[in-house]
Amino acid sequence: MAISSQDNEDGSIHQRITQKTRQASTSSSFSIASESSIDDRPEWFTKDTSVQYQKTSAEQDPAVGFFYTPRSLTILSGMLLLLVYVAMTPEVDDTKTNVKIGVLASIGAFCVFGMLQFRDSLLLRPHPALWRVVLSLGIVYQVFMVFLLFQNKHDARSLFKYLDPTLGVPLPEKSYGDACELTYDNVVGQVFDEFVVAHALGWFCKALILRDYTFCWILSVMFEVMEYTLSHQLNNFDECWWDHWILDVLVCNWLGMYLGVKTCEYFEMKQYSWQGLAEIPTLKGKMKRSIQQFTPKSWTKFEWDSTKSFKSYCTVIFLLTMFLICELNAFYLKTLLWIPPAHPINVLRIFFYFLFGIPGVREAYQYFHDVNCKRIGPQAWLLIGSIATEVLIICKFGQGEFPNPAPQNVVYFWVVFLTLLTVYPIYQFYLLPKYRANKQKTQ
Repeated sequence: MAISSQDNEDGSIHQRITQKTRQASTSSSFSIASESSIDDRPEWFTKDTSVQYQKTSAEQDPAVGFFYTPRSLTILSGMLLLLVYVAMTPEVDDTKTNVKIGVLASIGAFCVFGMLQFRDSLLLRPHPALWRVVLSLGIVYQVFMVFLLFQNKHDARSLFKYLDPTLGVPLPEKSYGDACELTYDNVVGQVFDEFVVAHALGWFCKALILRDYTFCWILSVMFEVMEYTLSHQLNNFDECWWDHWILDVLVCNWLGMYLGVKTCEYFEMKQYSWQGLAEIPTLKGKMKRSIQQFTPKSWTKFEWDSTKSFKSYCTVIFLLTMFLICELNAFYLKTLLWIPPAHPINVLRIFFYFLFGIPGVREAYQYFHDVNCKRIGPQAWLLIGSIATEVLIICKFGQGEFPNPAPQNVVYFWVVFLTLLTVYPIYQFYLLPKYRANKQKTQ
């Protein structure tokens, strides 16, 4: 009897499922939204929108729910009203001013569209919309780099002169290797240079992006090696030995990366418990929770494991190369385009790359270390594309600008270094495992 009862129950369940399936099939013919099943939706639809709707209890809290509710039409209306106001204001009889304001307004309109319509990145703090705006700015920067690539260097310099009349003139050559005696005046002159604070702050930001102490140390030393290598092209790279290894590596770079790594360790050890504002009784607690909104929702420790596998080794070499190239691009671009080091354009570029690097490296890490991640994220894609486009601009504009050949000792060094860089993975990932396997067979 029990078996018969179970059979009847299974049969009735099967009939109900069949009936619901037929009803769903019938109703789908009258609904445009149900013309295709979920499985038939394209990959970009099912995957790109998944993060956007993963809201925590804090984000669903009524106190902050307004900021996590789509306001597409409201923002569109506000933007159109602003444009109506601009259209009704008296015209400015200045072509340069109108062009500059028009370009900035166009970039702003595009960023608003990206904030509302682009997909989320892996980062959700302080708000997913911020990283969509960063993606929009990355697209604008890449488009500008592509435009610049199709100009000649004289027109490119004139373009920047159009943006700032003080630009468009050759930069004065400045060398840091003229006075290398360890005297008080020489050391103080280098310590109070404008780049000292920039070095420390820059390496603090790099440590937050890379999240690895060893990675940062290798990058710091390799950049000084690149300065030695390219000092015959740029006078800025000609520095005293104590400026390279003591002031830069052991003081400025170390201080910045130490503070950055300690910040990463704090976020790594921090207990993340996100509580809604409505659940916090005191005003002090609400203020503290509001400040915590600008800290990560969670923290992923980067474990690059360069010696673990050939793929990890290639990943680390690739990322090191991209970071070094990005650093070098700043010096070559300012030299070729005649932009002073402390000019706001250079500062803005560095700030943009910091914003691009945070989600870009996070997406690259996910792509290289997660077997379920089948494609690289848009932030990482744009980051690589922008750096590569800058290299093309430098190669094009740099023709005939650097006539001095590389010294023989530099050529010999890089031949030996690249040889070791090639031989090591052959030994580590092919010969050594093969030798160990044969040794185990003989035992």
